[in-house]
Parts: sequence; structure tokens; C-alpha cells
Amino acid sequence: MMRGGMAYIPPKNTGRERSQGPEIGPGDEAATITGLDAVLARDEFAKAVTAFGQAGRILYTPFAPEVLGNASGAEPAGQARATLNDPWDGRPSRETAFIAKLKAAAPASEVRDFDPIIRGLRGIKSAREIAKIREATRIAGLGLIEAMREADVGMYEYELQAPAEYIFKKYGSQGAAYFALVATGPNVPYSHYHRGSRKLADGDLVQFDYAPDYNYYVSDVTRVFPANGRFTRKQREFYSIYLAMYRALMSEIRPGVPVRDLLQAAGKKMQAAIDGTTFTSEPIRRAAQAFADRYKASQGSSFGHSIGLEVHDVAGGRPAPGAPVMLQAGQTFTIEPALQVPEEGLAMRLEDALLVTPTGYLNLSAFVPLEIPAIEKLMQEPGISALIKKRGNR
Repeated sequence: MMRGGMAYIPPKNTGRERSQGPEIGPGDEAATITGLDAVLARDEFAKAVTAFGQAGRILYTPFAPEVLGNASGAEPAGQARATLNDPWDGRPSRETAFIAKLKAAAPASEVRDFDPIIRGLRGIKSAREIAKIREATRIAGLGLIEAMREADVGMYEYELQAPAEYIFKKYGSQGAAYFALVATGPNVPYSHYHRGSRKLADGDLVQFDYAPDYNYYVSDVTRVFPANGRFTRKQREFYSIYLAMYRALMSEIRPGVPVRDLLQAAGKKMQAAIDGTTFTSEPIRRAAQAFADRYKASQGSSFGHSIGLEVHDVAGGRPAPGAPVMLQAGQTFTIEPALQVPEEGLAMRLEDALLVTPTGYLNLSAFVPLEIPAIEKLMQEPGISALIKKRGNR
């Protein structure tokens, strides 16, 4: 009885093997590795589709574009739309072309979208998936910590990417989960800034957002720290109230309660933090108040974005129409609320990787420093460059 299904793959490329090493082709070895019942030659696929069509079977295939490394679903989907609508191109996506060929080969069969089924399965993570996301988060945090040690006035943004990538590879990552988001000074308000070309200046804040792909699972962690290793008075005031509101939001995470209610409850806690703070900057106070007001009146259905096989992972099944959205144990996601004070030239966005548990949540990236004293202490430690230079001078 077929349980694991079948795959159809190309034959070995012997020419490529001579330069790149042995490949796995159709046969028993591939079936053992994949756990499928059989892995057959791709040339056999046409016969199978014809047989499916003659039997009138329903055919399921993904309709959405394939997501490759360093990306999430929105990127290839957007590229496919742009290509299709380009008056000088107009090509359909690979998936659209494949669907057309399926319909032509099996005209009696109905072709259905497989993506909703897969999304439903991906929403709640298994214990094995959680273990991989936990390790991806650990590696991300270690990379971020090295970047904080390395940071110094006069460096370029791209130089902070290097120690993180060293850590990623050292601990077995396949690569990056997404392009490095290293922003300093006036670049910090741009959440997906990734040019990496600005030099760190004295008085800059640095926003570092980078994580690895570990065994096809990813994480997403962000920290903000001063380029020179010391927060200014104004930066301390801004960071402290933001952190209090950030933790108020995190504290409300738990399953079985409408997310809208959790967000509004977090807003009330944010208000308490504001009321207990003595502000020296009126623009910071106004920005914090507007931030809390948005949460107190929120009708939202999410805290942030899911993480898993993609950094902006699919969220799984949706509730019945009219039913409130609630968190479920086994979901993994990040929170990354942004706060900006243009009048003071300040912007802030922290981010942690969270796992929903039966009673609340677990912060997988809690070991990465968040408090001002811990950040400043860490930044006094030597970075990788200093250690390399010390060894070179022996």
C-alpha cells in the first residue's frame, strides 16, 4: 500500500558529477533518503499523469511560485506578477505553465490548488520543527552578539554583517534567512534597508536584523545599540520607554484569547508605563502616547509575522468567517513594533522569536541582551577583528 508517495526526478548528470561530486538519481537510494515509496525517472511522469487523467483523478499542485533561499512568498509572487505584466516580457510563472501542461495531459481531471492544504499544515509546528527554529534562533542571537561586540565608529554597515555570517557558518547554517538589514543613523527608520554602505558615526544608533537558514528553517531577531557603545541621555529615554511598551506587548501573548483583546490589553499596560515615566522630551512622549493609543484601539489579528520555512512564513488556516483570530500552541512568530520620533532623529524596532505554549509563550531569543546596561557591557568586549589582530601581533 502506497503511504509515502512517489517523486519523479531527472537522471544523474555524469558530466556535472565529474566536477561537483556524486549525485543522487532515481532509484532505491533516493527513496530511502526521502522516505517516499519510490523515486522514479522524470520521463515516467508523463505516463503517470495520463493514467491519472484516464481515471478522472483530482490533481493537486502548488499554484503559488516556488520560494527559494533568502526569500518569502511575497517576493517570488511579486516577481511573477511583474514579469507577466511587463509589456516586453509577459511570460507566465513556472507554476502557471505547469498547470497548463497538466490540464492538457489530463483534460478529464480537475486541477486544484495544493497551497491551502500545505499552509494549514505549516501553521502549527511539530516538536522537530520547533527544535530547528530554536537552533536557528540560537545561531541568530550569537551572530547578533558578535556584531554588537564588533561595532565601532568608523566601520561600515557591511562590516557588521561579516561576524554574524562567520557565526552562521560556524554552527552549520546553509546561509542567510534573508538579506542582512544593518542600518545606522538616518537609515534606521527604513525597516528593510539593506544597502550596507554607510559609515557608523559617533552618536548613531545601529539596527541589526539578520538570521540564518538552518536545515531549511529560519528565525528573525533584531536589536538596536549605539555605534560608540554608549547610549546618549536622549537615546536612553527613548529606548527605555520603547522597551517597556515592547515588553507590555510580549506579556499578553497566550493562546485561546482573541488577538484583538490581547493587543488592547497590551495597550493599557503601555499606558501605565507612560504614566509612570518622567519625560524630558515632549516629542518622545507624544510618539509613545500615539503608539499606546494604537494598541488600545486595535482591531488587529496578529502580533507580527510567522517564522518557519520562510522568514515571513505562512500563518496556517484561518478561522471561520466572523470568528476571532486566536493564537494556538505551536505557533512561532516574531513581534517587531516600530516607533519613530522624526523631530528627535530617533527610530526603534526590536524583534524576538516567540513560541506559543499551552499557557503563554517562550521567548527563544531572550538570551540576546535587551537592557541598556547589558548592551553597553557587551559592547566593551573585544570583537572578532580585535581577536584576529591580537593573534596576528603575537
